[in-house]
Amino acid sequence: MTNLLLNIDAGTIDWSRAQFALTAIYHWLFVPLTLGLAVIMGIMETIYYRTGEPFWRDVAKFWQKLFGINFAMGVATGIILEFEFGTNWSNYSWFVGDIFGAPLAIEGIIAFFMESTFVAVMYFGWKKVSRGFHLASTWLTGLGATISAWWILVANAWMQCPVGCEFNPDTMRNEMVSFLQVALSPFAIGKFCHTVISAWIIGAVFVVAVSCWYLWKKREVRLAKESIKIAGIVGLVASLGAAFTGHISGQQVAKAQPMKLAAMEALYNGGTDQGLTAVAWVSPFGQPDYQNEEEAPLKIDMPYALSIMATDDPHGFVPGINDILKGYTTPDGHVEPSVDEKIARGKLAISALADYRKGKKNGADEATLNAQLSTLKENMPYFGYGYIKDKRDLVPSIPINFWAFRVMVGMGCVFILFFAAIVLLTFKIPYVSVIVRRLLAAVGLLPETETDSYDIARLPAWHYMVAIALVPLAYIASESGWLVAEFGRQPWTIQDMMPTWVAVSDLHSSSVMLTFFIFLVLFTVLLGVEINILLKQIKKGPDYSK
Repeated sequence: MTNLLLNIDAGTIDWSRAQFALTAIYHWLFVPLTLGLAVIMGIMETIYYRTGEPFWRDVAKFWQKLFGINFAMGVATGIILEFEFGTNWSNYSWFVGDIFGAPLAIEGIIAFFMESTFVAVMYFGWKKVSRGFHLASTWLTGLGATISAWWILVANAWMQCPVGCEFNPDTMRNEMVSFLQVALSPFAIGKFCHTVISAWIIGAVFVVAVSCWYLWKKREVRLAKESIKIAGIVGLVASLGAAFTGHISGQQVAKAQPMKLAAMEALYNGGTDQGLTAVAWVSPFGQPDYQNEEEAPLKIDMPYALSIMATDDPHGFVPGINDILKGYTTPDGHVEPSVDEKIARGKLAISALADYRKGKKNGADEATLNAQLSTLKENMPYFGYGYIKDKRDLVPSIPINFWAFRVMVGMGCVFILFFAAIVLLTFKIPYVSVIVRRLLAAVGLLPETETDSYDIARLPAWHYMVAIALVPLAYIASESGWLVAEFGRQPWTIQDMMPTWVAVSDLHSSSVMLTFFIFLVLFTVLLGVEINILLKQIKKGPDYSK
């Protein structure tokens, strides 16, 4: 096994990473829209259930139709994504399958079964079941999709912060010792909340965009106006929730993955009273000279903000890249070893494991075996570092993390303002809405004639075009978040435990390269098909009851 792990073709590693990234990116084009539309269509059918008005039934059925198209594509790409753990990452699956496989199995047995069952009732049960049961089926379809996301994100969170497991030197595998620690780790909860809430933003932006297209074309005016109201509320709540959960996630990253946080901020040398970088020049074309530069050029930060985000204390200590490489001591006395020491202790753990297995095979006495196990257990937290050959490999891409993080946060702020404006304008809140309208009119963003007798259906066309343009920007923001999550974790497949190159399957790079391009063509065709079907259904509009 040692030879297998240490002699993987470098091309295989690169192409396996590229293929998995490709599949994940395409998959995430469908998932957030599914989760977001599930909430909005559930609210619309709830209104129908309460009012009995046929209009709301027709509106709910229209958005459910778009949900179904997207749902089917998400299932197709998701299945391929899970298969890749076995084909391209078999060493990883073998090493931690006892842990990683559990949430994925639950996702397939419970969540996916739940989705597939109730989605059939939702689409084909309008005239076959009661209104109450159909409403429950709609919400349960969305709940099933959300539970599915929960277990997948639990598995991903465990890779970012491995808990509830113990290495068994006899089986050479990590084995689960606490399912609750894996399923309910703070990292998993924070990641789930932030990811799902951000998906609601995409759903809300999509609904607003489609509705604005109808207003632009002067079609389906009532459907558009009512949909904008509902999506505006969902989007505003989600945008504010994403900011809050993002703060929580940032704190979890600071504790479990300080190098990721340092890369996100281009923080070369840390300390107390750290500001959050608002503006800086980090070249996107290569790794900066973090060893010799004090900070990124042209840096302007928000005083104390990074310390607050990471520690909830404006004077909190935040380590930089060089601090993590060289080792540091926190103000409360915690000593973090240098990377050189971690590598040395990791090699000691690997050596102790080899000696233990050799001794056990040759019938060594119990005292010797126990001494080797003791050495292994003492140094096991640094086991993965024993495979690191150059400590510079432990610094993830600073440009990717820095800029992706700012795209995500920047667009998050835009969406807060966007949805706040929608809510204030569409709901005509006394005094507040009038003030907002007049301020917007003063800066040229709203016609003067619309300040008092406002009607969202009478806006200039460019307003609707802006709303439509936000759809791809919402996806860019969401994908940027995943870039930070995954690129910031490198070079680890499992944080501090298993480097990426150790996790890959023993495949020839040419076979992985071939499947990469096959998947690229396949997924691109699927995406094109979905967009085409969605556009046709949007152009067709709802089927109103007669």
